[in-house]
Amino acid sequence: MDRAALFDVDGTLVDTNHLHVVTWWEAFRQAGHRVPMHAVHRSVGLGSADLIAHLLGDDRDKDEDDALAAAHSALYGQYFDRLPAFADAGRLLRRLHGDGWTVVLATSASGPELGALRRAIDADDAIAGIASADDVSAGKPAPEPVEHALELAGAPAGDAVFVGDTVWDMRAGRRAGVRCVGVLSGGIPRADLQEAGADTVYDDPAHLLASLADSPLA
Repeated sequence: MDRAALFDVDGTLVDTNHLHVVTWWEAFRQAGHRVPMHAVHRSVGLGSADLIAHLLGDDRDKDEDDALAAAHSALYGQYFDRLPAFADAGRLLRRLHGDGWTVVLATSASGPELGALRRAIDADDAIAGIASADDVSAGKPAPEPVEHALELAGAPAGDAVFVGDTVWDMRAGRRAGVRCVGVLSGGIPRADLQEAGADTVYDDPAHLLASLADSPLA
């Protein structure tokens, strides 16, 4: 049975969280909503519909949701040709692949955005599959993205590790029954990741790669 190394993408492998913060903030501003950037930052990692609901509440004008999501996509899309992967992100995936792990991405991205992220990571040769927003009915913190990633990997939860940068990642992984590893590269505090379910926390992909022998991915 394969061992599965499951990875979130934004904030975990690619340095995009603050781009999402600014472009979501601008999308809200254009629609007349004042949403603090710190609140947007804490919501990054949710799918678009869930992020809007989380920040604007259930009493919002839901007819506006699609326009807000489209505005964010258009603003964020301006950066697709220069999304920066974190140092050693691709090397980490290739090392795990070489060590016998089945590497699968579990992300709320899809379509052209997902393509831009994959180009930034530049490690398709090490990636066995991708569980994207198009593949599940509920995004993180629901367990479905991680469960679908497990299906793609052909591995049971007990033989899998999920690496992510947000509390939504950690909660999704815990609900799916996998071990969770947090990284600080998305800007969420260590204590928050641990409280949400991280077994251990590293600074970023380079730190995890350097510490691999003593990590849950050993």
